[in-house]
Amino acid sequence: MDADPDRTRRLTAAAADALAAMREGADDGALDRVADEVGGADDSHSDARELMLILFRECSGMVGALGSGGTVPVKMQVYDDDGHEVPIDEADPPVRTAVRTLLAEVHGDTESAKAQLDIALREAAPAEMATLMAQALRWTLRLSEECLSRDLPVPAWITRG
Repeated sequence: MDADPDRTRRLTAAAADALAAMREGADDGALDRVADEVGGADDSHSDARELMLILFRECSGMVGALGSGGTVPVKMQVYDDDGHEVPIDEADPPVRTAVRTLLAEVHGDTESAKAQLDIALREAAPAEMATLMAQALRWTLRLSEECLSRDLPVPAWITRG
């Protein structure tokens, strides 16, 4: 986790606001809330990476909770813009990055997760970064909903709003 607790609180609050917007069906508004927080920072790439790591870390914890003794397995699915499931190798690069980042976190390899995001931040166009951020937010939202439906714990900041 980030060594600066104020920064972590600020980024977590931005993620919570974005998740609340997504819960209301405002995906663009969610991305605007995140962009407002990380876009004006001196090191916006660092903030964007840290915010996504917070989200993927929470996703990893929820995947673990869902997989522990559950009767229904956790299945990661990737969809195209039309809502059709696609194989991971055919997914857009930001989505593949999201999958690799989440898998690294699930396996306890935060350094690999950071490396995946660093590569994306260095090489991705702004639209690709928005897709990656949206994917992290969507998975956090969907996994939290599934955890709640199974009476599993979810951090309060994820469900507020």
